[in-house]
Amino acid sequence: MANGGEKPLRKISEAFNDLATTVNSQESDLQLASFSHACSLVSPLFGCLGIAFKFAEMDYVNKVNDLAETSNSIMTLQALIDQDIQAKTVRKQGSHTRNLLRVKRGLDMVKVLFEKIIATEGDSLKNAASDAYTQVFAPHHGWAIRKAVGAGMYALPTRPQLMKKLNEDENSACVPMQSYITSSTAVIGYVEKLFLSKELGLDW
Repeated sequence: MANGGEKPLRKISEAFNDLATTVNSQESDLQLASFSHACSLVSPLFGCLGIAFKFAEMDYVNKVNDLAETSNSIMTLQALIDQDIQAKTVRKQGSHTRNLLRVKRGLDMVKVLFEKIIATEGDSLKNAASDAYTQVFAPHHGWAIRKAVGAGMYALPTRPQLMKKLNEDENSACVPMQSYITSSTAVIGYVEKLFLSKELGLDW
């Protein structure tokens, strides 16, 4: 939740624009420190969505914290995956590579949520949030979590309530949301390409 006039959407949009610039230049690998910092700015969004996304918030924050700590000893996303491949720990519970994949899904869900918010009208977030969850997280969750999330959807804030938490209104929020959609598409694509180039797949 934003305090004292902070505008988290602007911070997110600026950080991901910087990451996208690096990715699109193709001149250097993505730095783990700047990636994990940008991802940490997204964390408050999950908190603003209430109980339905509590599991996502806790899981996402833990994984981002792990990547941030790891950035003290590993410079790039590529080096992080290579290290796990060498140690044969890629798919182990708690591995950095597994955490990176989970964080990527969190970014993806926010991207789809913003797309749906921009494309729809009315005060309810339920359809936008349900669509984003179904598209990104549901295929990887068991029945119990899906059922709990479904129940939590009834406690979502309204769109005006969400905008107020973010210190925005419908009009002012559109620009940073659209900016994040564009830049995160490039960043998510970069991470997915890394996984696929090393034949790790994305569905685990």
